Amino acid sequence: MISRIDLRGSLPGDPRSVLPRAELDVEAALDKVRPICEDVRHRGSQAVREYTKAFDGIELESSRVPVRAVHQALAGLDAAVREALEESIRRARAVHRDQRRTDTTTRVVPGGTVTERWIPVGRVGLYVPGGRAVYPSSVVMNVVPAQEAGVESLAVTSPAQKEFGGLPHPTILAACALLGVEEVYAVGGAQAIAMFAYGTDECPRADLVTGPGNVYVAAAKRLLKGVIGIDAEAGPTEIAILADDTADAVDVAADLISQAEHDVLAAAVLVTDSVRLADEVERELKAQVARTKHTERITAALAGRQSGIVLVDGIGDALKVVDAYAAEHLEIHTADAPAVAARVRNAGAVFVGRYAPVSLGDYLAGSNHVLPTGGCACHSSGLSVQSFLRGVHVVEYDRDALAAATGRVVALAEAEDLPAHGAALKARFDWEIPS
Repeated sequence: MISRIDLRGSLPGDPRSVLPRAELDVEAALDKVRPICEDVRHRGSQAVREYTKAFDGIELESSRVPVRAVHQALAGLDAAVREALEESIRRARAVHRDQRRTDTTTRVVPGGTVTERWIPVGRVGLYVPGGRAVYPSSVVMNVVPAQEAGVESLAVTSPAQKEFGGLPHPTILAACALLGVEEVYAVGGAQAIAMFAYGTDECPRADLVTGPGNVYVAAAKRLLKGVIGIDAEAGPTEIAILADDTADAVDVAADLISQAEHDVLAAAVLVTDSVRLADEVERELKAQVARTKHTERITAALAGRQSGIVLVDGIGDALKVVDAYAAEHLEIHTADAPAVAARVRNAGAVFVGRYAPVSLGDYLAGSNHVLPTGGCACHSSGLSVQSFLRGVHVVEYDRDALAAATGRVVALAEAEDLPAHGAALKARFDWEIPS
Protein backbone atom coordinates (compact mmCIF):
# COMPACT_ATOMS: atom_id res chain seq x y z
CA MET A 1 0.00 0.00 0.00
CA ILE A 2 2.87 2.38 0.79
CA SER A 3 6.49 2.16 -0.32
CA ARG A 4 9.64 2.22 1.81
CA ILE A 5 12.84 4.16 1.31
CA ASP A 6 15.71 2.86 3.44
CA LEU A 7 18.31 5.58 4.05
CA ARG A 8 20.00 3.86 7.00
CA GLY A 9 23.74 4.08 6.54
CA SER A 10 23.36 5.90 3.23
CA LEU A 11 21.80 9.29 3.91
CA PRO A 12 22.89 11.65 1.12
CA GLY A 13 24.18 15.10 1.96
CA ASP A 14 21.12 16.53 0.18
CA PRO A 15 18.27 14.01 0.57
CA ARG A 16 15.81 15.91 -1.62
CA SER A 17 16.51 13.83 -4.72
CA VAL A 18 15.59 10.56 -3.01
CA LEU A 19 12.47 11.67 -1.14
CA PRO A 20 8.92 11.04 -2.36
CA ARG A 21 7.25 14.03 -3.98
CA ALA A 22 4.12 14.61 -6.05
CA GLU A 23 4.59 15.78 -9.61
CA LEU A 24 2.55 18.88 -10.38
CA ASP A 25 3.16 19.93 -13.96
CA VAL A 26 2.17 23.58 -13.78
CA GLU A 27 4.20 24.33 -16.92
CA ALA A 28 2.05 21.97 -18.99
CA ALA A 29 -1.11 23.55 -17.61
CA LEU A 30 0.08 27.03 -18.62
CA ASP A 31 -0.70 26.34 -22.29
CA LYS A 32 -4.26 25.45 -21.35
CA VAL A 33 -4.96 28.42 -19.08
CA ARG A 34 -3.28 31.12 -21.20
CA PRO A 35 -6.11 31.41 -23.79
CA ILE A 36 -8.70 31.33 -20.99
CA CYS A 37 -7.05 34.20 -19.16
CA GLU A 38 -6.65 36.22 -22.35
CA ASP A 39 -10.30 35.67 -23.22
CA VAL A 40 -11.41 36.89 -19.79
CA ARG A 41 -9.11 39.88 -20.19
CA HIS A 42 -10.79 40.93 -23.43
CA ARG A 43 -14.40 39.76 -22.98
CA GLY A 44 -14.81 39.97 -19.22
CA SER A 45 -17.86 38.52 -17.53
CA GLN A 46 -19.27 37.09 -20.76
CA ALA A 47 -16.19 34.90 -21.10
CA VAL A 48 -16.33 33.95 -17.41
CA ARG A 49 -19.94 32.76 -17.76
CA GLU A 50 -19.13 30.82 -20.93
CA TYR A 51 -16.31 28.94 -19.19
CA THR A 52 -18.63 28.17 -16.28
CA LYS A 53 -21.02 26.60 -18.79
CA ALA A 54 -18.23 24.73 -20.59
CA PHE A 55 -16.42 23.37 -17.52
CA ASP A 56 -19.16 23.13 -14.89
CA GLY A 57 -22.18 22.57 -17.14
CA ILE A 58 -24.01 25.52 -15.62
CA GLU A 59 -25.44 28.51 -17.45
CA LEU A 60 -25.63 31.61 -15.28
CA GLU A 61 -27.16 35.00 -15.96
CA SER A 62 -24.67 36.49 -13.51
CA SER A 63 -21.61 35.08 -11.76
CA ARG A 64 -22.30 37.25 -8.71
CA VAL A 65 -24.11 35.35 -5.97
CA PRO A 66 -27.19 37.23 -4.74
CA VAL A 67 -26.68 38.57 -1.22
CA ARG A 68 -29.97 36.97 -0.13
CA ALA A 69 -28.57 33.55 -1.10
CA VAL A 70 -25.57 34.12 1.17
CA HIS A 71 -27.81 34.87 4.15
CA GLN A 72 -30.27 32.08 3.31
CA ALA A 73 -27.39 29.62 3.41
CA LEU A 74 -26.55 30.75 6.93
CA ALA A 75 -30.17 30.44 8.03
CA GLY A 76 -30.20 26.83 6.79
CA LEU A 77 -26.85 25.84 8.28
CA ASP A 78 -26.77 22.91 10.70
CA ALA A 79 -26.50 24.26 14.25
CA ALA A 80 -23.49 22.10 15.16
CA VAL A 81 -21.61 23.17 12.02
CA ARG A 82 -22.43 26.81 12.71
CA GLU A 83 -21.13 26.58 16.27
CA ALA A 84 -17.94 24.89 15.06
CA LEU A 85 -17.37 27.54 12.39
CA GLU A 86 -17.97 30.33 14.89
CA GLU A 87 -15.40 28.82 17.24
CA SER A 88 -12.96 28.33 14.36
CA ILE A 89 -13.36 32.01 13.49
CA ARG A 90 -12.90 33.07 17.12
CA ARG A 91 -9.67 31.10 17.50
CA ALA A 92 -8.31 32.22 14.14
CA ARG A 93 -9.03 35.86 15.03
CA ALA A 94 -7.21 35.50 18.33
CA VAL A 95 -4.07 34.21 16.62
CA HIS A 96 -4.13 36.51 13.60
CA ARG A 97 -4.93 39.67 15.58
CA ASP A 98 -1.64 39.23 17.42
CA GLN A 99 0.22 39.18 14.09
CA ARG A 100 -0.69 42.78 13.20
CA ARG A 101 2.45 44.87 12.85
CA THR A 102 2.82 48.39 14.14
CA ASP A 103 4.53 51.31 12.41
CA THR A 104 8.13 51.86 13.48
CA THR A 105 10.12 55.09 13.28
CA THR A 106 13.92 54.99 13.38
CA ARG A 107 15.99 58.14 14.04
CA VAL A 108 18.89 57.56 11.67
CA VAL A 109 20.66 60.89 12.36
CA PRO A 110 19.57 64.11 14.07
CA GLY A 111 16.87 65.51 11.79
CA GLY A 112 16.57 62.32 9.71
CA THR A 113 14.04 59.55 10.25
CA VAL A 114 12.71 56.52 8.39
CA THR A 115 9.26 55.25 9.32
CA GLU A 116 8.07 51.85 8.19
CA ARG A 117 4.30 51.97 7.71
CA TRP A 118 2.26 48.79 7.29
CA ILE A 119 -0.55 49.40 4.83
CA PRO A 120 -3.14 46.77 3.85
CA VAL A 121 -3.70 46.01 0.19
CA GLY A 122 -6.83 47.70 -1.13
CA ARG A 123 -8.75 44.74 -2.53
CA VAL A 124 -8.33 40.98 -2.28
CA GLY A 125 -9.87 38.09 -4.20
CA LEU A 126 -10.11 34.91 -2.14
CA TYR A 127 -10.34 31.57 -3.94
CA VAL A 128 -12.11 28.67 -2.21
CA PRO A 129 -11.87 25.35 -4.06
CA GLY A 130 -14.77 23.03 -4.84
CA GLY A 131 -14.88 19.53 -6.25
CA ARG A 132 -14.13 16.43 -4.21
CA ALA A 133 -14.64 18.19 -0.89
CA VAL A 134 -16.26 21.30 0.58
CA TYR A 135 -13.96 23.83 2.23
CA PRO A 136 -15.75 26.37 4.45
CA SER A 137 -12.60 26.19 6.59
CA SER A 138 -10.70 27.77 3.69
CA VAL A 139 -13.11 30.70 3.79
CA VAL A 140 -12.15 31.23 7.42
CA MET A 141 -8.42 30.83 6.78
CA ASN A 142 -8.41 33.35 3.91
CA VAL A 143 -10.87 35.93 5.18
CA VAL A 144 -9.80 36.25 8.83
CA PRO A 145 -6.17 37.36 8.23
CA ALA A 146 -7.30 39.72 5.48
CA GLN A 147 -9.84 41.32 7.80
CA GLU A 148 -7.37 41.53 10.67
CA ALA A 149 -4.90 43.20 8.31
CA GLY A 150 -7.51 45.86 7.58
CA VAL A 151 -8.28 45.01 3.94
CA GLU A 152 -11.35 47.06 3.05
CA SER A 153 -12.61 45.18 -0.01
CA LEU A 154 -12.92 41.38 0.07
CA ALA A 155 -14.46 39.11 -2.54
CA VAL A 156 -14.76 35.31 -2.35
CA THR A 157 -15.13 33.01 -5.33
CA SER A 158 -15.88 29.29 -5.41
CA PRO A 159 -16.94 27.03 -8.28
CA ALA A 160 -20.60 26.88 -9.28
CA GLN A 161 -22.33 23.62 -8.27
CA LYS A 162 -25.11 21.98 -10.31
CA GLU A 163 -26.51 20.41 -7.17
CA PHE A 164 -27.13 23.85 -5.69
CA GLY A 165 -28.61 25.62 -8.67
CA GLY A 166 -25.36 27.12 -9.92
CA LEU A 167 -24.34 28.57 -6.55
CA PRO A 168 -21.25 27.58 -4.57
CA HIS A 169 -21.84 25.02 -1.83
CA PRO A 170 -24.20 26.47 0.81
CA THR A 171 -21.75 25.79 3.65
CA ILE A 172 -19.21 28.00 1.88
CA LEU A 173 -21.84 30.72 1.50
CA ALA A 174 -22.80 30.35 5.16
CA ALA A 175 -19.16 30.77 6.21
CA CYS A 176 -19.03 33.96 4.15
CA ALA A 177 -22.14 35.23 5.93
CA LEU A 178 -20.65 34.50 9.36
CA LEU A 179 -17.61 36.56 8.38
CA GLY A 180 -19.66 39.43 6.97
CA VAL A 181 -18.56 38.82 3.36
CA GLU A 182 -21.40 39.50 0.93
CA GLU A 183 -19.44 39.80 -2.33
CA VAL A 184 -19.31 36.21 -3.56
CA TYR A 185 -18.92 34.76 -7.05
CA ALA A 186 -19.81 31.35 -8.49
CA VAL A 187 -16.61 31.03 -10.53
CA GLY A 188 -13.84 28.46 -10.38
CA GLY A 189 -10.64 27.55 -12.17
CA ALA A 190 -8.28 29.74 -14.16
CA GLN A 191 -11.13 32.04 -15.19
CA ALA A 192 -11.65 33.01 -11.53
CA ILE A 193 -8.02 34.10 -11.18
CA ALA A 194 -8.27 36.05 -14.45
CA MET A 195 -11.49 37.69 -13.25
CA PHE A 196 -9.71 39.03 -10.18
CA ALA A 197 -6.60 39.98 -12.13
CA TYR A 198 -8.27 41.94 -14.92
CA GLY A 199 -11.67 42.80 -13.48
CA THR A 200 -15.02 42.52 -15.27
CA ASP A 201 -18.23 44.53 -15.34
CA GLU A 202 -19.43 42.31 -12.47
CA CYS A 203 -16.22 42.07 -10.45
CA PRO A 204 -13.73 44.94 -9.94
CA ARG A 205 -10.10 43.92 -10.30
CA ALA A 206 -8.18 42.98 -7.16
CA ASP A 207 -4.65 43.75 -6.00
CA LEU A 208 -4.02 40.28 -4.59
CA VAL A 209 -5.49 36.79 -4.90
CA THR A 210 -5.07 34.08 -2.27
CA GLY A 211 -6.29 30.56 -1.65
CA PRO A 212 -5.51 27.03 -2.83
CA GLY A 213 -6.85 25.35 -5.98
CA ASN A 214 -6.10 22.72 -8.60
CA VAL A 215 -3.26 22.72 -11.12
CA TYR A 216 -5.13 25.11 -13.42
CA VAL A 217 -5.60 27.62 -10.62
CA ALA A 218 -1.89 27.30 -9.80
CA ALA A 219 -1.00 27.79 -13.47
CA ALA A 220 -3.20 30.88 -13.75
CA LYS A 221 -1.51 32.33 -10.67
CA ARG A 222 1.91 31.75 -12.21
CA LEU A 223 0.81 33.27 -15.52
CA LEU A 224 -0.79 36.36 -13.99
CA LYS A 225 1.72 37.03 -11.23
CA GLY A 226 2.70 40.65 -11.72
CA VAL A 227 -0.71 41.54 -13.10
CA ILE A 228 -2.02 40.57 -9.67
CA GLY A 229 -0.23 39.64 -6.46
CA ILE A 230 -0.45 35.99 -5.41
CA ASP A 231 0.08 34.14 -2.17
CA ALA A 232 1.56 30.94 -3.62
CA GLU A 233 1.12 28.26 -6.26
CA ALA A 234 -0.40 25.73 -3.89
CA GLY A 235 0.01 22.09 -4.90
CA PRO A 236 -1.41 18.86 -3.46
CA THR A 237 -1.52 18.68 0.33
CA GLU A 238 1.32 17.03 2.26
CA ILE A 239 1.86 15.54 5.68
CA ALA A 240 5.21 14.38 7.01
CA ILE A 241 5.47 12.67 10.39
CA LEU A 242 8.75 12.42 12.27
CA ALA A 243 8.37 9.57 14.74
CA ASP A 244 10.51 7.37 16.96
CA ASP A 245 9.83 4.11 18.79
CA THR A 246 7.61 5.87 21.35
CA ALA A 247 5.00 6.83 18.75
CA ASP A 248 1.58 5.20 18.61
CA ALA A 249 1.13 3.42 15.26
CA VAL A 250 -2.66 3.88 15.39
CA ASP A 251 -2.26 7.67 15.67
CA VAL A 252 0.41 7.85 12.98
CA ALA A 253 -1.59 5.80 10.49
CA ALA A 254 -4.76 7.79 11.17
CA ASP A 255 -2.95 11.07 10.58
CA LEU A 256 -1.35 9.87 7.33
CA ILE A 257 -4.81 8.79 6.13
CA SER A 258 -6.38 12.11 7.13
CA GLN A 259 -4.33 14.02 4.57
CA ALA A 260 -4.41 11.26 1.93
CA GLU A 261 -8.19 11.73 2.02
CA HIS A 262 -7.87 15.08 0.21
CA ASP A 263 -6.70 13.92 -3.19
CA VAL A 264 -5.11 11.03 -5.09
CA LEU A 265 -2.00 13.25 -5.35
CA ALA A 266 -1.90 14.03 -1.61
CA ALA A 267 1.44 13.12 -0.02
CA ALA A 268 1.76 11.11 3.21
CA VAL A 269 5.31 10.54 4.45
CA LEU A 270 6.57 8.89 7.64
CA VAL A 271 10.20 9.43 8.66
CA THR A 272 11.32 7.11 11.46
CA ASP A 273 14.29 5.31 12.96
CA SER A 274 12.05 2.47 14.19
CA VAL A 275 11.51 -0.55 11.95
CA ARG A 276 8.98 -1.83 14.47
CA LEU A 277 6.92 1.34 14.15
CA ALA A 278 7.15 1.21 10.34
CA ASP A 279 5.84 -2.35 10.34
CA GLU A 280 2.99 -1.51 12.72
CA VAL A 281 2.01 1.59 10.76
CA GLU A 282 1.80 -0.45 7.54
CA ARG A 283 -0.53 -2.92 9.25
CA GLU A 284 -2.62 -0.08 10.66
CA LEU A 285 -2.88 1.63 7.29
CA LYS A 286 -4.36 -1.49 5.71
CA ALA A 287 -6.84 -1.93 8.53
CA GLN A 288 -7.90 1.72 8.82
CA VAL A 289 -8.11 2.46 5.09
CA ALA A 290 -10.53 -0.43 4.67
CA ARG A 291 -12.87 1.27 7.14
CA THR A 292 -12.79 4.78 5.65
CA LYS A 293 -15.38 6.38 3.38
CA HIS A 294 -12.93 7.35 0.62
CA THR A 295 -11.00 4.08 0.46
CA GLU A 296 -10.17 4.24 -3.24
CA ARG A 297 -8.87 7.84 -3.13
CA ILE A 298 -6.80 7.22 0.00
CA THR A 299 -5.34 3.99 -1.34
CA ALA A 300 -4.25 5.77 -4.53
CA ALA A 301 -2.61 8.57 -2.54
CA LEU A 302 -0.74 6.22 -0.21
CA ALA A 303 0.43 4.03 -3.09
CA GLY A 304 1.54 6.99 -5.19
CA ARG A 305 5.16 8.03 -5.73
CA GLN A 306 4.54 11.04 -3.45
CA SER A 307 4.01 8.90 -0.32
CA GLY A 308 6.29 6.56 1.59
CA ILE A 309 7.95 5.43 4.80
CA VAL A 310 11.54 6.66 5.10
CA LEU A 311 13.85 4.73 7.44
CA VAL A 312 16.81 6.57 8.99
CA ASP A 313 19.46 5.88 11.62
CA GLY A 314 18.34 8.32 14.32
CA ILE A 315 16.53 11.56 15.16
CA GLY A 316 19.41 13.66 13.86
CA ASP A 317 19.10 12.08 10.42
CA ALA A 318 15.31 12.26 10.64
CA LEU A 319 15.56 16.02 11.16
CA LYS A 320 17.85 16.32 8.13
CA VAL A 321 15.26 14.46 6.05
CA VAL A 322 12.23 16.48 7.16
CA ASP A 323 14.13 19.75 6.72
CA ALA A 324 15.04 18.67 3.18
CA TYR A 325 11.44 17.66 2.50
CA ALA A 326 10.06 20.96 3.91
CA ALA A 327 6.55 19.63 4.38
CA GLU A 328 3.38 21.67 4.34
CA HIS A 329 2.39 19.94 7.61
CA LEU A 330 4.93 18.27 9.92
CA GLU A 331 3.95 16.24 12.98
CA ILE A 332 6.45 15.31 15.69
CA HIS A 333 5.76 12.02 17.52
CA THR A 334 8.89 11.47 19.58
CA ALA A 335 10.10 11.39 23.14
CA ASP A 336 10.50 15.05 24.18
CA ALA A 337 8.62 16.21 21.08
CA PRO A 338 8.85 19.94 21.95
CA ALA A 339 12.65 19.78 21.97
CA VAL A 340 12.72 17.96 18.63
CA ALA A 341 10.19 20.41 17.15
CA ALA A 342 12.40 23.33 18.22
CA ARG A 343 15.16 21.95 15.97
CA VAL A 344 12.99 21.94 12.83
CA ARG A 345 13.88 24.64 10.30
CA ASN A 346 11.67 23.93 7.29
CA ALA A 347 7.93 23.30 7.55
CA GLY A 348 4.74 25.18 6.77
CA ALA A 349 3.40 24.35 10.23
CA VAL A 350 4.69 22.06 12.98
CA PHE A 351 2.34 19.97 15.13
CA VAL A 352 3.91 18.86 18.39
CA GLY A 353 3.01 15.60 20.09
CA ARG A 354 0.10 13.20 20.10
CA TYR A 355 -2.56 15.78 20.90
CA ALA A 356 -1.81 18.27 18.11
CA PRO A 357 -2.74 16.44 14.90
CA VAL A 358 -2.87 18.17 11.51
CA SER A 359 -6.65 17.81 11.46
CA LEU A 360 -6.82 20.20 14.42
CA GLY A 361 -4.85 22.75 12.42
CA ASP A 362 -7.11 22.27 9.42
CA TYR A 363 -10.09 23.51 11.40
CA LEU A 364 -9.72 24.73 14.96
CA ALA A 365 -6.18 25.22 16.26
CA GLY A 366 -6.25 28.93 15.44
CA SER A 367 -3.31 28.55 13.07
CA ASN A 368 -3.70 29.07 9.34
CA HIS A 369 -4.02 26.05 7.06
CA VAL A 370 -3.08 27.84 3.81
CA LEU A 371 0.56 26.72 3.77
CA PRO A 372 3.46 26.29 1.32
CA THR A 373 3.65 22.95 -0.51
CA GLY A 374 6.09 21.19 -2.81
CA GLY A 375 9.14 21.96 -0.67
CA CYS A 376 8.48 25.72 -0.72
CA ALA A 377 8.43 25.84 3.09
CA CYS A 378 12.22 26.25 2.95
CA HIS A 379 11.69 29.80 1.65
CA SER A 380 8.00 30.68 2.07
CA SER A 381 5.50 31.13 4.88
CA GLY A 382 1.85 30.26 5.26
CA LEU A 383 -0.94 32.76 4.91
CA SER A 384 -1.00 35.35 7.70
CA VAL A 385 -1.92 38.96 8.38
CA GLN A 386 1.47 39.86 6.90
CA SER A 387 0.37 38.40 3.56
CA PHE A 388 -2.11 41.27 3.21
CA LEU A 389 0.18 44.10 4.33
CA ARG A 390 2.82 46.12 2.50
CA GLY A 391 5.73 47.76 4.25
CA VAL A 392 6.21 51.33 3.02
CA HIS A 393 9.24 53.41 4.09
CA VAL A 394 8.50 57.06 4.76
CA VAL A 395 11.70 59.15 4.70
CA GLU A 396 11.89 62.56 6.45
CA TYR A 397 15.12 64.59 6.60
CA ASP A 398 15.44 68.24 7.52
CA ARG A 399 17.76 70.72 5.79
CA ASP A 400 20.75 70.19 8.06
CA ALA A 401 20.48 66.39 7.90
CA LEU A 402 20.36 66.44 4.09
CA ALA A 403 23.28 68.88 3.91
CA ALA A 404 25.35 66.58 6.09
CA ALA A 405 24.54 63.58 3.86
CA THR A 406 25.07 65.30 0.50
CA GLY A 407 28.82 64.82 0.21
CA ARG A 408 28.53 61.08 0.70
CA VAL A 409 25.59 60.81 -1.71
CA VAL A 410 27.62 62.67 -4.36
CA ALA A 411 30.59 60.35 -3.81
CA LEU A 412 28.44 57.24 -4.22
CA ALA A 413 26.53 58.67 -7.19
CA GLU A 414 29.74 59.48 -9.03
CA ALA A 415 31.15 56.03 -8.20
CA GLU A 416 28.11 54.58 -9.97
CA ASP A 417 28.45 57.07 -12.86
CA LEU A 418 25.11 58.63 -12.02
CA PRO A 419 26.15 62.24 -11.41
CA ALA A 420 22.61 63.61 -11.75
CA HIS A 421 21.74 61.79 -8.52
CA GLY A 422 24.28 63.89 -6.65
CA ALA A 423 23.31 67.03 -8.58
CA ALA A 424 19.73 66.64 -7.32
CA LEU A 425 21.01 67.16 -3.78
CA LYS A 426 23.53 69.92 -4.62
CA ALA A 427 20.75 71.90 -6.32
CA ARG A 428 19.15 72.45 -2.92
CA PHE A 429 22.17 74.31 -1.56
CA ASP A 430 23.95 77.49 -2.69
CA TRP A 431 27.13 76.86 -0.77
CA GLU A 432 29.97 74.36 -0.94
CA ILE A 433 29.02 70.91 0.28
CA PRO A 434 30.39 70.27 3.76
CA SER A 435 32.94 67.51 3.99
